[in-house]
Amino acid sequence: MTTKIIELGPHQLALEEPMYFRVQLEGDRVADLDVLPGQVHRGMEHLVMRRNLYQNITLLERLCSLCSNSHPSTFCAAVEDVAGIAIPERAEYLRAVADEIKRIASHLFCCAVQANAIGEVPLFRRIMEIREIMQRAKEAIYGNRMDLAANVIGGVRYDLTPEAASYLAQAMEQMKKPLDQLYLQFGNNPVLMARMAWVGVLPREAAVECAVVGPVARACGIDYDVRKKSPYGAYDRLDFKVALQTTGDVRARNLVRLAEARQSVSLIEQCLAQLPAGPLCADTLPEIPAGEAIAKSEAPRGELMYYLRTDGSDFPVRLKWRVPSYMNWDALKLMLKGEPVANIPLIVNSIDPCIACTDR
Repeated sequence: MTTKIIELGPHQLALEEPMYFRVQLEGDRVADLDVLPGQVHRGMEHLVMRRNLYQNITLLERLCSLCSNSHPSTFCAAVEDVAGIAIPERAEYLRAVADEIKRIASHLFCCAVQANAIGEVPLFRRIMEIREIMQRAKEAIYGNRMDLAANVIGGVRYDLTPEAASYLAQAMEQMKKPLDQLYLQFGNNPVLMARMAWVGVLPREAAVECAVVGPVARACGIDYDVRKKSPYGAYDRLDFKVALQTTGDVRARNLVRLAEARQSVSLIEQCLAQLPAGPLCADTLPEIPAGEAIAKSEAPRGELMYYLRTDGSDFPVRLKWRVPSYMNWDALKLMLKGEPVANIPLIVNSIDPCIACTDR
């Protein structure tokens, strides 16, 4: 059997970010894989130590676009832990609303990209049309379609007026039927099943060994969601079930994402129904003492962790974060082994890699 090595970049992989692979082939099948990161390294961990804690909220929101709210909210949680700041209850709910809006938009974008990767252009357009409901909601409520600027240390910087809450509730109502239809389409459409079922399989045992997180893990039957296992903010008062599949293939990853998007609609509705009156931010902020803390959240791609160490000044001594794509892309070797070359773009996009978060 002929063995050869090829290199694939973002154009061949249908990625919007620069990610490169060195792929060893046996015939037309993948035998081995090396991920070649480092193409968008910006020295972010150095830059955050040259800015004070308040300036870093703005910088961290620009780590990436799709999960941009998760970075500043998790960072703020770490600072609040060090300083012993309790944020108002209304702010907890508003943070959850912002996170869930971003989760719906992120999951739909990932499903749309995969539809495009297999040539299902009408489905790609349909998903992006549905996603546009969320983009308009973001623009109307936060004034921006990507970076929400929703978080500050001690609370949030935005509020939902009764008119805004009513508008958001209407948007959630518009999302329900299309999301239910998409779930059925990805689950039962023969064309999609032929391209996605039993493709890029990651067995549960291998998923545990690779310590994958987020929808990639839950598609393998791993019942782990930070919002359930370590509830933060308002999530201990919200009712939802962890979306699970067991086959560990591309189809299962998409079904988990679509189920989670539907759950996010319910979570936002619960937040709107339970939203208490009160301040948006702690009245006074104490001096940030010397200390260290770890905060984590469930970002759209999975568990996001922040480590912060302070020395009593406004500048962090150390700030480090672990993003879900770092844990997930190592499992690509197992998902791709034995797969034809033509399946590589689909399988790579099925883990929803974020290169900007990971290379930083």
